[in-house]
Amino acid sequence: MSYVPLTETGRRDMLSTVGVSSVDELFTDVPRQYRYPHIELPPPLSEMEVLRELQRLSETNADLQHIVSFLGAGAYQHFLPSVVNHITARSEFCTAYTPYQAEISQGTLQAMFEYQSMICALTGMEVANASHYDGATALAEGVLMAYNVLRGQRHKAILSPAIHPEYRAVVRTYVQGLDIEIVADDALANDTRLPERIDDDTFCVAVQNPNFFGELQDMDALRALAEAAHARRALLIVVGYPIALALLQPPGAYGCDIAVGEAQPLGNALNYGGPYIGYFACRQQHVHKMAGRLVGQTVDVGGKRGFVLTLSAREQHIKRERATSNICTNQALCALACAVYMSSLGPAGLRRVAELCYHKAHYLARGIAQLRGYDMVTSRPFFNEFVIRCPMPVRDINATLLRHGIIGGLDLSQVGQDLGPDRWTDREMLLCATEVHTRRMLDQMIHALEQAS
Repeated sequence: MSYVPLTETGRRDMLSTVGVSSVDELFTDVPRQYRYPHIELPPPLSEMEVLRELQRLSETNADLQHIVSFLGAGAYQHFLPSVVNHITARSEFCTAYTPYQAEISQGTLQAMFEYQSMICALTGMEVANASHYDGATALAEGVLMAYNVLRGQRHKAILSPAIHPEYRAVVRTYVQGLDIEIVADDALANDTRLPERIDDDTFCVAVQNPNFFGELQDMDALRALAEAAHARRALLIVVGYPIALALLQPPGAYGCDIAVGEAQPLGNALNYGGPYIGYFACRQQHVHKMAGRLVGQTVDVGGKRGFVLTLSAREQHIKRERATSNICTNQALCALACAVYMSSLGPAGLRRVAELCYHKAHYLARGIAQLRGYDMVTSRPFFNEFVIRCPMPVRDINATLLRHGIIGGLDLSQVGQDLGPDRWTDREMLLCATEVHTRRMLDQMIHALEQAS
C-alpha cells in the first residue's frame, strides 16, 4: 500500500477522468480576481515566539478556571479526578481510532466492556453498547430501535415535550424519510397525559428524568407509564442524567426498555461543541436490534479470558442495507474516560457527587427565592437544575453577571417556541449547580443577582 497521497500519474488520471487538462480548469467558475487572493501574512516567527503569542491570545478567552458557570441545560461542569486524563492520554488508548483487530486491541476492548458493565449497573438495564455520538443521537437511535423491534409495523413515537428540545429536533431529523409520526405537542407538557395518548399504532413513548427543567418524575407515574406502554406492546425510552442515576431509582427498576442519555458528566470536560458521548442500554431481548458497538467477554482455546466485538449492527459489518442504523463513530476515548471516572469514584463516590449536586442546587434556589423581584418557577421536586423568574430580561441579567465573572443560566425564551409559545417569556432562567460550586460561589451568585436587579 502506497502512502504517497498523490503522484503525477494519479493527478493526470483524475483530471482526465473529470474531463479537464489542469487543476486551474477546475476553478474556472470562480472569477479570476477572487481565484487566488493575496494574503498578507505576518513575518516569520520562531517556535518560542509563536507559542508565546498563542498563549497571549488564549488568555483573552473566558474559561472555567477563571469564571464561575451556572449554565447546564445538557452540558455540565463536574470535577475530573486527575487519573482520568492520565489514563486517557496514554498512547495505547489515545492513538487508536477503533479496535478492528480484536486480537491486538484487548486493552481497548476490555475498557469498553468495563464501560458497558458500569452503564448497565447505573441504569439497571441488561445490555449496554459503547457507544453513540451524544445524548441526542442516542435518543434518536433508541426511537429507531423501537421502530425496528416492532418491524416497522407501527408509526407513532410519543416524545414528552419536557425532553431536551435539541434531542427532539435530532429525533425528527433522524426519522425523515421513514413512515414515522412524532407526537410531542404542548398538551403533553406535564407528562400526565402521556399514557392516554398511547394507542395501537404507538411503537414507543419517551420521557426524560430529570427532565429538561431539572424536575424529577414521580416514580409511580413512571411505572404506570411503562405499564400503559407495555399493555399496547410499545416500548418505554427514558433519557437520564447519569450523575442523577447514582441517587435515583434506575430506569430498569420501573419498566424502562431503553435507557439513553448524555454521559459527558461522567469524566468528560466541557468543550465547545464536544466531543460528547451518548450512553445506550436496553433489555437483553432487544439486543439484536441495537446499533453501535457491543463488546463481549469470552475465553480463548487456552481457557484465558478475552474480549471480542459481538452482535455489531454497524453497516460495515455485513448487514449493509439491512442495518438498523449507519452509526459509525463510537466515541471510544470518551467512553474510556467515563469508565475511568466511574471506577475511580466507585458507587459511594458517585452517590456523594449526586448528593452534593442536589443539596447545592437547593441551597442556591432557597437563596434566590428570598431575593426581591425573583420567584421560583419550579414547584416540583428537582435534582440540580431549576427555573427562576427574574425582574428583568434574562439577557440583561446575564450581561451583568458576566461582568461579575459569572456565566448565568439559560434564557428559556431561546427555546420557548419549541416548548409552547405561551409558556416562557424573556424573564425565565434555567440555573444549574454541581459539586464544583463552593458555598462562596453560590453566595456570590445570589449577591450578583441581587445587584443585577
